[in-house]
Amino acid sequence: LFFATVVLLVASLYLGWTLARSKFGRVLTALRDAENRLMFCGYDPRGYKLFIWVLSAVLCGLAGALYVPQVGIINPSEMSPTNSIEAAVWVALGGRGTLIGPLLGAGLVNGMKSWFTVAFPEYWLFALGFLFIVVTLFLPKGVIGLLRKKGEQ
Repeated sequence: LFFATVVLLVASLYLGWTLARSKFGRVLTALRDAENRLMFCGYDPRGYKLFIWVLSAVLCGLAGALYVPQVGIINPSEMSPTNSIEAAVWVALGGRGTLIGPLLGAGLVNGMKSWFTVAFPEYWLFALGFLFIVVTLFLPKGVIGLLRKKGEQ
């Protein structure tokens, strides 16, 4: 099951990388940045939006199908706002606009969560909020942006 999860992760990253570097990816970037301009160029954005929504739903469904057997049970608390906030912090910490950034952010945040919930269980949500504020103010491009900046120097 763990192997299937890793295979899905690698396949999803490869699919995202391939889509982002294709003509389709350039159309999606244009759709994100200036939808009206894209329509003026003769593209119908509805089909592109529908495809991406369906693709993301398929990937979410596959991820959920692999998640439930690993944890053993799923309940409504799994859909709490806290989990959504954690996912947003993963993206912010790792690096927005990258494929590997959210993966790095998820590893860092979940590592911190494991330590924090043992050492100071009642303060984890405060630490998560503080982390999000610090990342937003001082690392607007996340850890990946910081590493790229250090690499250029």
